[in-house]
Amino acid sequence: MTVTPMGAAHAAQIAVLERETFSLPWDEASIRAELDNPLSLWLVAAEGETVLGYVGSQTCFDDTDILNVAVRSDCRRQGIAEALMRELETRLSGRGSRRITLEVRASNDPAIRLYEKLGYARVGLRKGYYEKPREDAVIMQRDLPTDH
Repeated sequence: MTVTPMGAAHAAQIAVLERETFSLPWDEASIRAELDNPLSLWLVAAEGETVLGYVGSQTCFDDTDILNVAVRSDCRRQGIAEALMRELETRLSGRGSRRITLEVRASNDPAIRLYEKLGYARVGLRKGYYEKPREDAVIMQRDLPTDH
Protein backbone atom coordinates (compact mmCIF):
# COMPACT_ATOMS: atom_id res chain seq x y z
CA MET A 1 0.00 0.00 0.00
CA THR A 2 1.19 3.51 -0.81
CA VAL A 3 -0.15 6.85 0.40
CA THR A 4 0.10 9.60 -2.22
CA PRO A 5 -1.63 12.84 -3.16
CA MET A 6 -4.93 12.37 -4.96
CA GLY A 7 -4.77 12.58 -8.73
CA ALA A 8 -7.47 12.87 -11.38
CA ALA A 9 -7.37 9.10 -11.90
CA HIS A 10 -8.50 8.56 -8.30
CA ALA A 11 -11.62 10.75 -8.41
CA ALA A 12 -14.07 8.16 -9.75
CA GLN A 13 -13.10 5.56 -7.13
CA ILE A 14 -13.27 8.16 -4.36
CA ALA A 15 -16.77 9.13 -5.54
CA VAL A 16 -17.84 5.47 -5.31
CA LEU A 17 -16.37 5.23 -1.81
CA GLU A 18 -18.19 8.45 -0.86
CA ARG A 19 -21.53 6.95 -1.96
CA GLU A 20 -20.84 3.71 -0.07
CA THR A 21 -19.77 5.50 3.12
CA PHE A 22 -21.71 8.73 3.57
CA SER A 23 -25.40 9.62 3.51
CA LEU A 24 -24.65 12.94 1.75
CA PRO A 25 -21.68 12.05 -0.49
CA TRP A 26 -19.53 14.36 -2.55
CA ASP A 27 -20.00 13.82 -6.28
CA GLU A 28 -17.12 13.15 -8.66
CA ALA A 29 -17.12 16.70 -10.07
CA SER A 30 -16.76 18.18 -6.58
CA ILE A 31 -13.91 15.79 -5.78
CA ARG A 32 -12.14 16.66 -9.05
CA ALA A 33 -12.52 20.37 -8.26
CA GLU A 34 -10.39 19.84 -5.13
CA LEU A 35 -7.43 19.08 -7.43
CA ASP A 36 -7.46 22.75 -8.49
CA ASN A 37 -8.11 24.16 -5.01
CA PRO A 38 -4.84 25.54 -3.61
CA LEU A 39 -6.22 25.18 -0.07
CA SER A 40 -6.82 21.44 -0.47
CA LEU A 41 -4.71 18.40 0.22
CA TRP A 42 -6.28 15.02 -0.45
CA LEU A 43 -4.34 11.79 0.01
CA VAL A 44 -5.21 8.29 -1.17
CA ALA A 45 -4.10 4.93 0.11
CA ALA A 46 -3.84 2.61 -2.88
CA GLU A 47 -2.79 -0.89 -3.76
CA GLY A 48 -1.71 -0.61 -7.37
CA GLU A 49 -4.53 1.29 -9.13
CA THR A 50 -7.14 0.43 -6.47
CA VAL A 51 -8.06 3.12 -3.94
CA LEU A 52 -8.42 1.58 -0.49
CA GLY A 53 -9.14 4.83 1.34
CA TYR A 54 -8.63 8.57 1.29
CA VAL A 55 -8.56 11.69 3.42
CA GLY A 56 -9.46 15.17 2.23
CA SER A 57 -8.51 18.46 3.87
CA GLN A 58 -8.53 22.19 3.36
CA THR A 59 -6.15 24.63 5.04
CA CYS A 60 -6.71 28.32 5.61
CA PHE A 61 -3.68 30.10 7.05
CA ASP A 62 -2.41 27.66 9.68
CA ASP A 63 -5.71 25.87 10.43
CA THR A 64 -6.73 22.71 8.60
CA ASP A 65 -10.17 21.13 8.44
CA ILE A 66 -10.54 17.45 7.65
CA LEU A 67 -13.38 17.16 5.13
CA ASN A 68 -13.77 13.38 4.91
CA VAL A 69 -11.94 10.19 5.76
CA ALA A 70 -13.11 6.89 4.32
CA VAL A 71 -11.78 3.36 3.90
CA ARG A 72 -13.37 0.61 1.83
CA SER A 73 -15.54 -1.59 4.04
CA ASP A 74 -13.52 -4.72 3.14
CA CYS A 75 -10.26 -2.97 4.11
CA ARG A 76 -11.18 -1.51 7.51
CA ARG A 77 -9.32 -2.27 10.72
CA GLN A 78 -6.04 -2.70 8.83
CA GLY A 79 -4.44 0.63 9.78
CA ILE A 80 -5.28 2.41 6.52
CA ALA A 81 -7.09 5.37 8.09
CA GLU A 82 -4.29 5.75 10.64
CA ALA A 83 -1.65 5.70 7.87
CA LEU A 84 -3.62 8.32 5.91
CA MET A 85 -4.01 10.58 8.94
CA ARG A 86 -0.35 10.31 9.96
CA GLU A 87 0.85 11.10 6.43
CA LEU A 88 -1.58 14.01 6.19
CA GLU A 89 -0.32 15.43 9.49
CA THR A 90 3.31 15.13 8.32
CA ARG A 91 2.59 16.89 5.05
CA LEU A 92 0.46 19.60 6.66
CA SER A 93 3.07 20.29 9.33
CA GLY A 94 5.64 20.72 6.58
CA ARG A 95 3.33 23.26 4.93
CA GLY A 96 2.99 25.32 8.10
CA SER A 97 -0.36 24.09 9.39
CA ARG A 98 -0.50 24.28 13.18
CA ARG A 99 -3.92 22.79 14.00
CA ILE A 100 -6.28 20.19 12.54
CA THR A 101 -9.99 20.17 13.28
CA LEU A 102 -12.57 17.57 12.29
CA GLU A 103 -16.15 16.58 12.98
CA VAL A 104 -17.21 13.00 13.54
CA ARG A 105 -20.64 11.47 14.14
CA ALA A 106 -21.18 11.09 17.88
CA SER A 107 -22.06 7.41 17.32
CA ASN A 108 -18.90 6.61 15.32
CA ASP A 109 -16.94 5.04 18.17
CA PRO A 110 -14.25 3.40 15.99
CA ALA A 111 -13.36 6.74 14.37
CA ILE A 112 -13.41 8.59 17.69
CA ARG A 113 -11.07 5.98 19.19
CA LEU A 114 -8.70 6.34 16.22
CA TYR A 115 -8.65 10.13 16.48
CA GLU A 116 -8.02 9.96 20.23
CA LYS A 117 -5.18 7.48 19.62
CA LEU A 118 -3.69 10.03 17.20
CA GLY A 119 -3.81 12.77 19.84
CA TYR A 120 -7.05 14.54 18.95
CA ALA A 121 -9.09 15.94 21.82
CA ARG A 122 -12.82 16.55 22.01
CA VAL A 123 -13.30 20.31 21.98
CA GLY A 124 -17.00 20.73 21.30
CA LEU A 125 -20.29 19.42 19.97
CA ARG A 126 -22.36 20.55 16.99
CA LYS A 127 -25.99 19.68 17.73
CA GLY A 128 -27.86 18.16 14.80
CA TYR A 129 -24.89 18.68 12.45
CA TYR A 130 -25.39 15.52 10.39
CA GLU A 131 -28.41 14.57 8.31
CA LYS A 132 -29.72 11.18 7.18
CA PRO A 133 -29.89 10.41 10.07
CA ARG A 134 -29.86 13.61 12.09
CA GLU A 135 -27.04 13.35 14.61
CA ASP A 136 -24.66 15.48 16.65
CA ALA A 137 -21.04 15.91 15.61
CA VAL A 138 -18.17 15.70 18.05
CA ILE A 139 -15.60 18.38 17.22
CA MET A 140 -12.05 17.11 17.66
CA GLN A 141 -8.81 19.00 17.35
CA ARG A 142 -5.06 18.39 17.41
CA ASP A 143 -2.18 20.83 17.44
CA LEU A 144 0.64 19.90 15.09
CA PRO A 145 4.32 20.15 16.02
CA THR A 146 6.11 23.18 14.62
CA ASP A 147 9.63 23.25 13.25
CA HIS A 148 10.52 26.56 14.89
